[in-house]
Amino acid sequence: MDFIIISGLSGAGKSKVASFMEDMGFYVVDNMPAALMPRFAELCLAGQGKYDRVALVNDIRGGQTFDDLFAALSDLEKMGCAYKILFVEASTETIIKRYKETRRIHPLSRHGRSLAEAVQQEKATLAPVRQRAEYIIDTTALSTAKLRGELLRIFGDGKEERAMTVNVISFGFKYGIPIEADLVFDVRFLPNPFYLAELRHQTGLDEPVRSFLFRYQQTLDFMSHLESLLSFLLPLYLAEGKTVLVIAIGCTGGQHRSVALTRAVADFVRQKGYPASENHRDMTRS
Repeated sequence: MDFIIISGLSGAGKSKVASFMEDMGFYVVDNMPAALMPRFAELCLAGQGKYDRVALVNDIRGGQTFDDLFAALSDLEKMGCAYKILFVEASTETIIKRYKETRRIHPLSRHGRSLAEAVQQEKATLAPVRQRAEYIIDTTALSTAKLRGELLRIFGDGKEERAMTVNVISFGFKYGIPIEADLVFDVRFLPNPFYLAELRHQTGLDEPVRSFLFRYQQTLDFMSHLESLLSFLLPLYLAEGKTVLVIAIGCTGGQHRSVALTRAVADFVRQKGYPASENHRDMTRS
């Protein structure tokens, strides 16, 4: 079991780290009291693999000393639960700038402390946790994409392509464009099987409909151009930190042309090494 404890400075990016780790398959719990960690670990160990990747966020919000955390870590060791600490930090200047941009209040800036004093106090308080950390990530100069890449390097087993899933959706324009779509392609220029009586009541998943569409040169040309475009775009979306890319392909009713092309696109994406799912939103509508 991967049991990761995320800690670090307020404003350094722990929330983003937690979100990325959730995308990577970790079960993430934010701000869990340290005293509950051993009990939670027992439940995970008894879960028969259901919770084999866990990340718990513990930071200054839980109190200004970490005696409870160190006691919990000792209990984890006695249980035989191997854990690792990921510590997230940034420069004082960067944290101050981020707090000014978001206008949030630093947890230690109350009681008359300035923001700079609060950051320095937190660094001093967290120093013992940092010393015990197996991984330290400084986000001062890291973009969101680079932060994600660093987490993939540490926890992703080198299989970066798995970190972005591609969802391909077929739809009918008369029912509206899917609001979650990142890329939308209109295939209403292709020959319409609806006007053939023997194909009207079939769908784009049926071989006669697919054969009808792919015997036309414009279908083959469109797929060639689309595959070239996706070959260019997919690595760029991945490098930018995209975790889910939604491609929507639409025709008039969402039963024939868009369905057949959606299956072809999903197959192509899988061939490129990305996990892909297909969903035919309007295929069964009358």
